[in-house]
Parts: sequence; C-alpha cells; structure tokens
Amino acid sequence: MTSPERDTFGQLPAVRLASPDGAEAIVTLYGAHVVSWKGARGKEHLFLSRRSALDGSRAIRGGVPVIFPQFAERGAGMRHGFARVLPWHVERSGVDSGGAYAVFVLDETDLPPALASAWPHRFALALRVAVHGNELSMTLEVRNTGAAAFPFAAALHTYHLVDNVAAVRIEGLEAEPVVIRDKLDQVYQGIAGLIAMQCGTNALHHEQSGFTDAVVWNPGAADAAALSDLEDDEYRRFVCIEPALLGPATLEAGAVWRGEYRLKAA
Repeated sequence: MTSPERDTFGQLPAVRLASPDGAEAIVTLYGAHVVSWKGARGKEHLFLSRRSALDGSRAIRGGVPVIFPQFAERGAGMRHGFARVLPWHVERSGVDSGGAYAVFVLDETDLPPALASAWPHRFALALRVAVHGNELSMTLEVRNTGAAAFPFAAALHTYHLVDNVAAVRIEGLEAEPVVIRDKLDQVYQGIAGLIAMQCGTNALHHEQSGFTDAVVWNPGAADAAALSDLEDDEYRRFVCIEPALLGPATLEAGAVWRGEYRLKAA
C-alpha cells in the first residue's frame, strides 16, 4: 500500500491519485472534494469555475461536492449540509487491481461547536475515491455511531464538463432524452439502471446504487449571472447530474448506509 501524492490545489491541501494506466484525480481535504478527474486518455471530465474560492472560505464551485446531511434548503441546517465545507482526513490509500484509491473520513469530532450543537448526532462518514482507466468511482458510507436514529440526505453533486450545454442529451431519466434549453433543476426519483450523457462525440455513462434519486441542474444565463463564484458564460460548460438520496432517510443507531457511484467515459 502506498500513500497518494500530497499536493495543494489553490491554497487547499490535497492529494493526487495516480493509477498506473494514467488515470488521475485530485481531491482536496477540504470537503473531500474531487476537483479534477482525468481518464487514462488525459481528458479532463469535471468542470471547475474560474471564480471558485480555493482557500476554504466557502464551498468549491465545481468538481464533486459531498452533500450531507441535508440537500439544498430541504431542512433547517446549512444549505447542502456541512460535509463539503469541513476538513476531512485520509484514512488509507493505495493502488490495487481497481486502480489508485484513497478513503477520506469525517465524524462528529470534526464539527466546530456551532455545527455540533445544530446537528447533535454521532456519525462517521467515509468516502472512497478511485480512478482506473477511464472510470471514476466513489462510495459514500454513512454510519450512525450514536444511540438514537437520525434523519439525513446525501448526494454527490457532480459538475460534468461539456463543450456546450445546449448540445447535451441525457438518457435513462425519462422516455425521451433530457435536453437543457434554459435553467433546469429537476429531481428524478426511483432511478435504476444506467444514465447516459451525450454531448457531440463525447459520451459518459453514470451508474448508481444506494442513491435512489438523481438531480439534473444547470442555472441558465440569468441565475448564472447572479452567482458570484461563476463567470456569466460558464453555465454553458457544465451540467450537474448527481446521484442523490433526498429522503430524508432515517438511519437507526448502529446502522450503515452506503451509496455507490461510477462514471465511465466512453
């Protein structure tokens, strides 16, 4: 077993995962946030805003934010939860037949007092990130280490890099392919099987389990202009297709929930 290469991304401590076949990913410890994923062919697949904060002052705009314990404003806590704005720890890492991987962990002892009082539950999160060939796989595990049940939601809010969002076609969500003509913020429940995104000659296959829902989002021109951490024209260069458990689900004392997510560039 080997350790990932220690790195920095902007001003943030990060690790770089490098598979022997050339695939690589960069994950910041801030939020256990995948900010770059390149397949073995060297092509970048994740969008990152040119105006995103990379100093820990606010959530990163782009990549793969980890959403926990609430989605958006669906709860009384912090929007999209606290997991994406706290420092995680590397528990283990290495290279195996599945490529290069690292496991990042977070628990209630990592919460500052204000957050701990607002969400007073004992928990342990583990995020496994692996790259191999032209695949990125992520497994999010939520463990209730306390004596009482708690509600939660979870998602991996993936910003897929595209040449032109108007050319995107998404299959596997509706009877007809989903196209993005303007602002889109749509929840799809009970998702099973594959989701395929086509943009020109580029294709990406999305597979999820444990996550019961999927969310497709693009802010469109008007909302993009109102976002301080996004250039006005950058909405054209991404679409979010994210595996989600919107629930909220209830996790009993001692129980574990696991959501798996795999992306493959065709």
